[in-house]
Amino acid sequence: MDLLSIKDPSFLKNLSNNELEKLSAEIRQFLIEKLANTGGHIGPNLGVVELTIALHKVFDSPKDKFLWDVGHQSYVHKILTGRADQFDTLRQYEGLCGFPKRCESEHDVWETGHSSTSLSAAMGMAIARDLKKSKEHVIPIIGDGALTGGMALEALNHIGHEKKDVIVVLNDNEMSIAPNVGALHNILGRLRTAGKYHWVKDELEYLLKKIPAVGGKLASTAERVKDSLKYLLVSGVFFEELGFTYLGPVDGHDYDNLFENLQYAKKTSGPVLLHVITKKGKGYQPAETDTIGTWHGTGPYKIETGDFVKPQAIGPAWSKVVSETVRKLAREDERIVAITPAMPVGSKLEAFAEEFPDRMFDVGIAEQHAATVAAGLATQDMKPFLAIYSTFLQRAYDQVVHDICRQNLNVFIGIDRSGLVGADGETHQGVFDIAFLRHLPNMVIMMAKDENEGQHLVNTALKYNEGPIALRYARGNGIGVPMDETLKEIPIGTWEVLKEGSDAVILTFGTTIEMAMDASSKLAEAGVSVRVVNARFIKPMDEKMLKEIFAEGLPILTIEEAVLQGGFGSAVLEFAQENQASSRISRMGIPDRFIEHGSVSKLLEEIGMTTENVVQKMNELLPYQEKRVMRS
Repeated sequence: MDLLSIKDPSFLKNLSNNELEKLSAEIRQFLIEKLANTGGHIGPNLGVVELTIALHKVFDSPKDKFLWDVGHQSYVHKILTGRADQFDTLRQYEGLCGFPKRCESEHDVWETGHSSTSLSAAMGMAIARDLKKSKEHVIPIIGDGALTGGMALEALNHIGHEKKDVIVVLNDNEMSIAPNVGALHNILGRLRTAGKYHWVKDELEYLLKKIPAVGGKLASTAERVKDSLKYLLVSGVFFEELGFTYLGPVDGHDYDNLFENLQYAKKTSGPVLLHVITKKGKGYQPAETDTIGTWHGTGPYKIETGDFVKPQAIGPAWSKVVSETVRKLAREDERIVAITPAMPVGSKLEAFAEEFPDRMFDVGIAEQHAATVAAGLATQDMKPFLAIYSTFLQRAYDQVVHDICRQNLNVFIGIDRSGLVGADGETHQGVFDIAFLRHLPNMVIMMAKDENEGQHLVNTALKYNEGPIALRYARGNGIGVPMDETLKEIPIGTWEVLKEGSDAVILTFGTTIEMAMDASSKLAEAGVSVRVVNARFIKPMDEKMLKEIFAEGLPILTIEEAVLQGGFGSAVLEFAQENQASSRISRMGIPDRFIEHGSVSKLLEEIGMTTENVVQKMNELLPYQEKRVMRS
């Protein structure tokens, strides 16, 4: 079949199982070939080919609502809903989004990127359906990893209590981004080996009714017998106790099995949980044999070998710099403990876990829990390192406020993927953390200019005993500077001048320092002397240096790869107002909108964060005479 010619899923209704098997193979080959060039979430999508096709054959999208939890497994859905011809642009600037996107298609009814939201959204849609007295089916598809998220469990409880008609498809591949953890994962493990529990119940009831004379009496107690069977046949009745009809486990790659159970679910009143077993990465050997999540989401790769095609990196990965420094310090201080919410691989904590297995805790997709566990550890004089992506720290905001900052606890938060992250797009851009942390009492926020300063700031954080402290670091690699052998502490709230200048000042930190230095060099060629300051402490700021700059009356430009509203530049403006400073101040940063997917360089260009625009901003800030010199 020509996948590029697909306009909508209706064609599936007339296909035989043999034709569907052929279609499955074609879609897998298509994904393997396309993602080799663009990168993307290949493992999750190869695992849901048959499941996605079966859902679209049995139900009628967009009338029936499919909600893809996390959304990284929605590529097959996109193909079946007419977007195969856009896959060359997947995750590229102004191209096809790697997650469901409502503006892309009427078939994308819920936008995701963070896990564990689909069940709550489905409940909202089911309530709306019933109030409007319409008849559509609401089908959230959630993975076994996402199901461990607290929000998903809250939604299961509510759906079961209200007895709403919601069909929850549990896509159980035994693995999320990293191997799953927790008691719920163990329950699912027992269910996987329990066999077809509902088939046994129904068969037993049928046989009881066939027995002469006593059949009626036995049949009248069938419900009690079936309830007992739950405990005999299944080592856990978690979902039925929550009010769901549990179906499964079902082979997620067997069309007959899928169709039989989906039709049963379709006819069942009340909430249903269909437990589907799939193989992550199915059809591509390197992804199938992955046990640690390497093939969950990748960059480009060579199809024949499975080798990743990576740009030549000059310096080490930022995650590695931070985690290895923590590991080095943990050898000297037994109080240091590492915590991650399901991201041990992304946060490069595998080596820490291997060396200190008793001091490494992957709590699963449970960011709120992770933050408060860290707080609990800190109350007992431990030194917790919470490694968490900026975009996921958003999910633990109340815990940071209430449990960490309010109690002024010594928690070190490593904010990974701070700034623009590129291809994963607006749900993953780490641009809000400064704005939502800066106003919290007791919080210290840092960002290093390079990996050498980064290791010293890690050391500073773990030696700090005055309360919570956070280090922002970017996705990707350092710039390749020499690394000091001996770690040192950097005084809290101190900045450094990287380049002297007497006409104006640029205050910046982290990834935008290079842009500032380049602009300063270009301005120097025009006879304008611009000072560049590494404002590595975003909070507290270096008030002594700021007052000296104000005293000189120099214009100031702040640059940050973070949102402008409430960000670092706002802090400088506030301090200027409090000190009645007359210096002209301008700011560069992320504008007040969500930034979509694309390469970081393209995105920075789109929002005007370039060397050329820094020069232009300086033109606007400097007095008329100096502007004339620059343009001559």
